[in-house]
Amino acid sequence: MKWHIKRLIYRLIILNIYIYLEVEYYQYSLFLIESLIELKIQKLINDITETLEEYQMKEKKVQIIILQIQINNYLFVLFIAMKGPFLWGFVYKSLFSFRKPSFKLLQSPFSLNKDDLIKKSVNIPDHKFDFQPFIQPDATFLVNQQNIQNLRLLQKEFASDPQNPEKAFKYIRQLNRMQLYDEALRIFKQTDDFRENATQKQHQQLQEQYGIAVTNLKSNQYGDKRKSLMLPGMIQLLITAAILYQMMYFFQPGQSKSKNEKNQKDVPEQGAGRMDRFYNILRNNQTIQEERNIPTRFNDVLGIDEFKEELEEIVEFLKHPKKYTDSGAKLPKGILLVGPPGTGKTLLARALAGEAGCAFFYKSGSEFDEMFVGVGASRVREIFKAARQKAPAIIFIDEIDSIGGRRRAQDPGYSRDTINQILTEMDGFKQSESVIVIGATNFEQVLDPALKRPGRFDKMIHVPLPDVKGREQIFSYYLQKIKYDIQKVLPSNLARQTSGFSGADIQNMVNVAILNAIKYDRQIATTEDFEFAIDRIAMGVGRKNMHVSDKEKLMTAYHEGGHALTSLLTEGAMPLHKVTILPRGGALGFTSMLPEKDQLNYTRKGIIASIDVAMGGRAAEDLFLGKDDITSGCSNDLAKATDLAYMFVKQLGMDDKISLISIQSDRVKTSDQFDYMVDMEVKKILEESYNRVKNLLKLNESKLKDLATELVKRETLSAEEIKKLLQIK
Repeated sequence: MKWHIKRLIYRLIILNIYIYLEVEYYQYSLFLIESLIELKIQKLINDITETLEEYQMKEKKVQIIILQIQINNYLFVLFIAMKGPFLWGFVYKSLFSFRKPSFKLLQSPFSLNKDDLIKKSVNIPDHKFDFQPFIQPDATFLVNQQNIQNLRLLQKEFASDPQNPEKAFKYIRQLNRMQLYDEALRIFKQTDDFRENATQKQHQQLQEQYGIAVTNLKSNQYGDKRKSLMLPGMIQLLITAAILYQMMYFFQPGQSKSKNEKNQKDVPEQGAGRMDRFYNILRNNQTIQEERNIPTRFNDVLGIDEFKEELEEIVEFLKHPKKYTDSGAKLPKGILLVGPPGTGKTLLARALAGEAGCAFFYKSGSEFDEMFVGVGASRVREIFKAARQKAPAIIFIDEIDSIGGRRRAQDPGYSRDTINQILTEMDGFKQSESVIVIGATNFEQVLDPALKRPGRFDKMIHVPLPDVKGREQIFSYYLQKIKYDIQKVLPSNLARQTSGFSGADIQNMVNVAILNAIKYDRQIATTEDFEFAIDRIAMGVGRKNMHVSDKEKLMTAYHEGGHALTSLLTEGAMPLHKVTILPRGGALGFTSMLPEKDQLNYTRKGIIASIDVAMGGRAAEDLFLGKDDITSGCSNDLAKATDLAYMFVKQLGMDDKISLISIQSDRVKTSDQFDYMVDMEVKKILEESYNRVKNLLKLNESKLKDLATELVKRETLSAEEIKKLLQIK
C-alpha cells in the first residue's frame, strides 16, 4: 500500500503542529502559516533553517521539535509542541519529544500588523488567534480612589524635581502597580540624563521597575488562555496511537493467499523481517549458545597440569551421577576459575565438558543485562531451564564479575536482580539434575561473598600464569603449527626468556614471529623473529619513521644507559635483557629486564635494587645533562619507584622504623600521624636510593659515556653486547 506523504500528514498530523514564536515577529510567522495552508511540509522542513537565518531576530529563540521516521522511503513527519501559545493559544510541553533544536536569532525582521496576521490565520481549519492578556491584575493591589490620589501626588513631586532618582523610582513603581506600563517606560526614558549620577541602590531600583514594565507590557500583547492540558494531551496520544497503528498495519504480512499464490515460492517480505526484529527487541530474546561433542580434552590444556586433577572428580560425577548420589556424596554445584587473563580458564571449562561428554552452555556475564529492567534475571532463568533439559550439562559464565559484584544497600533493586536469580537457580539444583555452573573471573576480590559460600560456587580453582615448565610445553605445542628453525629456536630457551607470559601471550608471540618471517620472505621463523616478537610484546611497537633529533637521541641514550648500567652493577637487580633508544609506544627508549627464572617471592634487597634501577635514568640525566635538561621521561620511573617504596613501607613491613604493619587496602583507615610517618619514610628511601645511584654512576662515568655513545650509533644493544663493551662479567 502506498501512502502519499501529504495525505498522511493531513489526516494524522496537521492539527498537531505547534510552534512557539513571539507574535511580534509576524514575517516569519506568516511564512509558517502559508506553508501549512499549502501543505508544503517537506519544503517547510528543508527551508526552516534558512528562513531562521534570513530573518535573524535579535536575542530570541525558536524551539521546534521534529520527529522523523523513515519507513520504506516514506517519510512521516511529526511536529510536536514545545511551548505554545502561537497557534492554539495554550502552553503545553510535549511528552513525546525526539529532539529539540534551538536557534538563536540576532535581529528583528519587518513586521506586519496584527489584523493582517489574524486574517491569514483564519484560513487554518479550527485555528484562530486570540490575543488576550494572560497576566491577571494584581489581587494584592486594588485600583481605588486612594491609589489614584497617591499616583497624582507622586506625579506632582516628580514634575517639580525631575532630576531626583528617588522621586522617579516611587512614581514608576506606582505606575507599574496600577498597570500603566507604557507611562512607566516613558518616565524611565526621561531618567537617562541623571541615572548615571544616581547611587548604586537607586540605579538598581530603577532597573527593576523597568524590567517589570517591559515584561508585563509584552505579556499583555501576546495573550495566553492557559487552557486545560487534557485536550492537547488526548490529541497527542490519539495521533501517536494512529501512527503506530498505521505502521503495524503497513508492516503486517498478508494473512491469506490465493491458491495460485500458495503454490508459488514465498518471497520474503521486507516489512515482516523488520517487524520480527522489532518484536525480538521487545521480548528481549537471547541466543543460547549450546555445544555438544566438544573435541577439547584435558591434554589440550597445557601449563596447568596440577589443576586438571581438581576437575577429574567432576568429570566422574557428570558421567556416573548415580554412583555419587547413592553414596550420599555431594559435589559442588559451582566451580569458580580465578586467574589473570589468558591463562586458559575458558579452555579448561571446555575441556571439562569434552571429557564428560555433556552439553556446554556458554554465556558472557555482560550478555545478561540489557537496557531493560528485568532482562538479566529472565535470561538467567532461560539458560538454566535449557541446561536442565539437556542434563548432564555445564553452564559456563565468563567474566562473571560483571554481574556478580558485591551488592550494596544503596544499589537500586533492579541492579541486583541478575545475581539474585543466579543464586536462586543454584539453590534450586538437585543432586540428580547433573548441572554444573562454572564461572571465570580475573577479579576475585570484587565478587559478592554470597556467590562463594557452600552450595553455590563452593570450589574455587586458582589458575595462575604458567611456570617455566608450563611455558615450555605451550611453546612446544604452538611451534608444531609453524615452520621454524628447529636447530636454533628451542622451547626451553624461549620459556626462560618469557617469564610472566600467559598462554595467550605465547600463542600471540609465536604468531608474531612467523608473520615477521613472512614479511621478510623467509620460509621459516628464526631466532631473530622470536627476538622481534618478544620485544614487540614487552616493549611495544617500534616507531622507526619518527623523527628524533641528535640531541634527543643523546639524552635518551644517557637516560636508558643509566638504567642499564645500574641494573648491571647493583646486586639483586633483575637481569638486563636489552636496551634501545628507538621510539616504542609512547616512549623514546626502553630498557628491558627479564628474570632468569620465575619469581614467587621478592626479597628486601631485590625491592631496593628495583628502586635503584628506576632511579638510574634520572640520576644519569642529572649528572651528564645538567638539571636544566632533565626530561619529563623520568616521571614514569619516579612513579614506579614511589609505588615500590610505598609497598615496601606500608604493605610488606620491611621498613626499619614502621616495621610490622601491613595495610593492604585503602579501606583501612589510618591516622594522619601514621600517614605522615609513611610519607617521610618513603621520601627517605627515595632520596637514599637517588644519592646511592648518583654516586654509583659517578664512579663509572666513563662506562656510561661509552654506553651512551654506542647506543647513539647502534640504537639497540643486548645485555651480552653491553657486558662485552663495558667489560662487565
